[in-house]
Amino acid sequence: MTVRLDRQEFVAMAFRLSEAVRAFAGRVRELFYAVMLAGYECPRCSGGLSMTGEGRCRCNDCGYVLDPTMAFQPCAQCGGRLVLRVRRYRCRRCGTDVPSRFVFDGLPFDAEYFRAKMAESRYRRTQRRERASRLAVENRSAPLETQEWDLNAAPGLVDALNGLVGGVKAFAWLPATGGFDLGRYQRHLQAHIGPEEQLFDALPALDKDGRLDRIWRFVTIIFMAHFGLIDICQHERTILVKRHEAD
Repeated sequence: MTVRLDRQEFVAMAFRLSEAVRAFAGRVRELFYAVMLAGYECPRCSGGLSMTGEGRCRCNDCGYVLDPTMAFQPCAQCGGRLVLRVRRYRCRRCGTDVPSRFVFDGLPFDAEYFRAKMAESRYRRTQRRERASRLAVENRSAPLETQEWDLNAAPGLVDALNGLVGGVKAFAWLPATGGFDLGRYQRHLQAHIGPEEQLFDALPALDKDGRLDRIWRFVTIIFMAHFGLIDICQHERTILVKRHEAD
């Protein structure tokens, strides 16, 4: 017996399977965190702990937030304490890179490091703008007086210009698709980008096509950064964004 599925049914089944896998992975992650935190307690009030993300947990009683790897996991080589260096843990004593027992399927996030990098990026950008403004003032020429242009003075010029630019389409360099709405993506990202640094890949998607949605989100944050709406910082393949605050 042969069962035929049209493309729409096949895509719908694929999305349902993807959602089921995502839900299962979420339950596995919760179980992993519960097992790894079993036997550990808050160093301040001895309350129970719950994971809130990769490399971060919170006390259920007093709300104290800590990194369980740095708090509870010693170096296997020398027993020294671990410290977070950008996206990995390293022993303070012997310098060995140590994989965390409390990270499920992601990477730890050194917020202080990226916060400092974004501050440096904002400072350099401000310095460049101020330098460009000074150079513009120093090299400013006296107003140039010219006669008002009259396009009708040249017969056929207006029609020729209209014919020249009439076929140009905006964003012709973007991938061919009818689903991209820059304004819609901008409103969506502005609603989710706050004053604190956050990972670009953690921003929620709008399009069901994950790869295409990531392209649209990336294009949109470039436009938003260009117009001074957000700040962007990149370290290797990690992109960090935050709402731009006037200095």
